[in-house]
Amino acid sequence: MNGIHDMGGMDGMGPIEREANEPVFHAEWERRVYGLMRATGRWTVGRTRVGFRWAIESIPAKEYLRISYYEKWFAMLTTRLLRAGLVTEEELDSGQAATGQRPRLYARESSEDVSGEPDPSPRFREGEPIRVRNLHPRGHTRLPRYTRGKIGIVFKQRGVFGLQDTDEHGISLGGRRQEVYTVRFGAQELWGERGGTSDSVYVEMWEDYLEPV
Repeated sequence: MNGIHDMGGMDGMGPIEREANEPVFHAEWERRVYGLMRATGRWTVGRTRVGFRWAIESIPAKEYLRISYYEKWFAMLTTRLLRAGLVTEEELDSGQAATGQRPRLYARESSEDVSGEPDPSPRFREGEPIRVRNLHPRGHTRLPRYTRGKIGIVFKQRGVFGLQDTDEHGISLGGRRQEVYTVRFGAQELWGERGGTSDSVYVEMWEDYLEPV
């Protein structure tokens, strides 16, 4: 997904203000939002659910830049509950539960890999040059926009993990198991003459993001 959330390589955003001894939560409502997210996760199992990151990344750019971290979480939480049919717009507006039968809960899905299939063999070797595919998915992706179309070197094979991307509706792409690589990019390959000649950037990428040079 191409959106304002993908800030890697952007500039002109102002300085990063570091808060000394920053607390986990700045206000009680932030703690409650975190607790609600943890508590309601299993409620959406078996329903039309959307991905955590997809819901956050779907926030309009102007709003995304304006609101705080846990305000983004709250927007995500309401989106998921609405899409799952667990609350209505009227209930959110009134703050009161509607009368009548409440939706039943579904059991939590197992996160264990029960396919029994052997791990796929890695397609690329350490030290091999690769090119990042110029992908522009409408859903969530872990592929940084600033690396698309760039050439790097496979620095290390990291093992097999399920792909974390989702489609444009926030539905998981199946967690396809594939090799993850640490890829090294020269800074000038990414940033042009603005990059340091001796600097490198290391990015971990799923195999689906890469192609031979």
